[in-house]
Amino acid sequence: MPAARYRLDVPVMLACLALAGCNAEPTGIAQVRARGELRVGTVNEPTTYYLGAHGPQGYEYLLARAFAYSLNLPLVIVDARDRGNLRELLAEGSVDIAAAQITADDSWKRAGLATATYRDIEQLVVQRRGHAATRDITGLNGARVVVRQGSPQQQLLRDLRSRGANYLTWTELPREQADPLDWVNTGDADFAIIDRSDFAFARHLYPEVNVAFSLPDPRPVQWLVRRSAIDLRDAVNRFFEDARVSGQLKRLARDADGEAGDFKYLEARRFQDDIAARLPELRPMFEQAADKQSLDWRLLAAVGYQESHWDDHASSSDGAAGIMMLTEPTAKAMGVADRRNSQQNIAGGAAYFAQVLQMIPARVAEPDRTWLALAAYNVGYGHLEDARILAQMQGKDPDSWSDVKQYLPWLAQERWYQQARRGYARGWEPVRFVDQVRGFLAVLEWYGDNPGGGTAQPPAFAPVQREHIF
Repeated sequence: MPAARYRLDVPVMLACLALAGCNAEPTGIAQVRARGELRVGTVNEPTTYYLGAHGPQGYEYLLARAFAYSLNLPLVIVDARDRGNLRELLAEGSVDIAAAQITADDSWKRAGLATATYRDIEQLVVQRRGHAATRDITGLNGARVVVRQGSPQQQLLRDLRSRGANYLTWTELPREQADPLDWVNTGDADFAIIDRSDFAFARHLYPEVNVAFSLPDPRPVQWLVRRSAIDLRDAVNRFFEDARVSGQLKRLARDADGEAGDFKYLEARRFQDDIAARLPELRPMFEQAADKQSLDWRLLAAVGYQESHWDDHASSSDGAAGIMMLTEPTAKAMGVADRRNSQQNIAGGAAYFAQVLQMIPARVAEPDRTWLALAAYNVGYGHLEDARILAQMQGKDPDSWSDVKQYLPWLAQERWYQQARRGYARGWEPVRFVDQVRGFLAVLEWYGDNPGGGTAQPPAFAPVQREHIF
């Protein structure tokens, strides 16, 4: 993935005064400032760094961006192939910091200097639903336990065995094999051990897996800095402490994980109430924007409701705002000066959706073309293309929404997103987004020409679609 750059400004240039005997090498921070950018290495994973629909996401990315901002420096993200490659980049000085949910073992400490712990991640033992409940580590005696090869969980099991739990055995899965949770989900393993932060994302993919119990010791995570950059490590430690005291660390974690919670379907009754209360004022704006882009105004209205419930004051942690939840870059590209202005926001959302729709190959027939465009509107066109390629690889039709939606969730599974050009994506979200928009559209179509007025009344609960996608 290309490196991402943010906050361009003039770096502070530091140089050693030309005085006799002044031969000291520049410090770590001085080297960074002289270069004019902070280089942070990471890996493409849901809890670290990935490209979302509105740009870079992930806890490590958000944390690195905040640290770079504290130094008044632009951030450059270096996306390593894996953690082994990241260690090499750090050891050779190609990155200033390695940030990838790392627990600093001996191999990492040989590559760089460990910072203070900035997060303790609870370790979960998970099993398939319906099996006899297991409450502590003794329940793993004789069980089929799986972990990812080379993972912190592998080392954790070794530590537990060395401290007396010598009955523990497990299978280490190479990264090219299925995820450990997949083994539990299919019944090929009894238990897997996983970070709680990872499970927040993975539970969408493996609904038959639940938490059995937590291990007693959480996993500490640190950053690693270049070995010669002692002052940079100290600056990171001060940043972590300040961010902990101010609550910034918790806020960043909440922003990173905010969309990973359980998806809550809206009751159609609430939608019907909002059709009566809010739509009459907004309908002319949807109609005008749709007419300009040759779209169905009801489709735009359904997208707007899914995005914001038709609330012009709505906003999200990633900076999206307004009825159509436009980010600032998207709004600027679509000529929107004020995202809080409903008419401008709707017009910008319509223009953006029309732009995405044009990217879908002309050979794709309707309604699949619209459903694919909705998915791209939600997750980004690049991720949609990755899913279409996966569908084609599996012998399915990449132009069929019913086929492609089966493979979008695969972009959240390591064995697949590592092969995808754009990497990780929360692939379950566009599937649910499309289904929900289609449900709202069905209600608006049912009303015909009378949404927001007249005496027509739909059934008590209109047909908002709730398809099982896993």
